[in-house]
Amino acid sequence: MSKGVADIAPARLALLNGGAVASATLTEGLAIDFSMLLAAAVPTIGEDRLALMRAQAGAGITRRMALAAQLLLDTRVDLAPLQAHASDTVRGWVCFAIAARPDLDLPQQLAAMRPLADDGHFGVREWAWLALRPRLAASLDEAIALLAPWTAEPSERLRRFACEALRPRGVWCAHIARLKQQPQLALPLLQPLRADPAVYVQDSVANWLNDAAKSQPEWVRDLCGQWLADGSNAATQRICKRARRSLA
Repeated sequence: MSKGVADIAPARLALLNGGAVASATLTEGLAIDFSMLLAAAVPTIGEDRLALMRAQAGAGITRRMALAAQLLLDTRVDLAPLQAHASDTVRGWVCFAIAARPDLDLPQQLAAMRPLADDGHFGVREWAWLALRPRLAASLDEAIALLAPWTAEPSERLRRFACEALRPRGVWCAHIARLKQQPQLALPLLQPLRADPAVYVQDSVANWLNDAAKSQPEWVRDLCGQWLADGSNAATQRICKRARRSLA
């Protein structure tokens, strides 16, 4: 495995930039030249748009993901083939394109994002919730109601999305002020997952509560106490232990 960008073999980097393979690590994903990948994935994109992409080469990756998605929308590229592209980064661009489409309401965006939230690649799953999070946060009550049924999905990836997308603090994203102050609003998402058998989901629930504990520690203590008193199992015990890791 590569330890840093400089450690990536030139032949491997060429495959990543050409969209022939998916990234195996976050480091590989960060090393990709977006303008080269965009030219390979969408040969008709045009030099002017590639120049815009090159001009943002030093920007943060989330900003570059959003720009690539907007260029796809501006060019009216068919997103369907890109959603099945070998490159996880290209599929990530589709996530941001779905989130940026003005013609879709939130239920339609969630429906379109669903297969990407259930993608086999870890990176695409992260881009799915990161891309849609601002829209979800802007319509928080509706978002919680729409995501609540996802907590019962057979796929642990979709169950995790329902929780991860609305973490109060999150990673690489803006905080959600209402959930920092009123974490109880998310109980329709958290309560059904309190004993989830998947570690992937358990970690998300625990991290959600750890976020909340930084603003509302007593609420997290009380909720974990209730869960543990209601006939807890190993999953609930693990969630609560991790959820309270930052509490004195």
